[in-house]
Amino acid sequence: MRLLLAIILPWLQFFTIGRPFAGIICLILQLTVIGWVPAAIWSVYALSQYKTDQKIRAAVSQGRLKA
Repeated sequence: MRLLLAIILPWLQFFTIGRPFAGIICLILQLTVIGWVPAAIWSVYALSQYKTDQKIRAAVSQGRLKA
């Protein structure tokens, strides 16, 4: 669901992952027609990084990795 949101409304996806400053910058970028594609790519990339960070935090909290 977040991936679809990242493609359709890239700026809103940043707010869902707790990065409001990046969301505002992305909104400004998305307001231009040319900026929509880079905004969507940036949003999808940020979402993948967010998911990776979540997996690392889960592994550390379960004691599988040492911080």
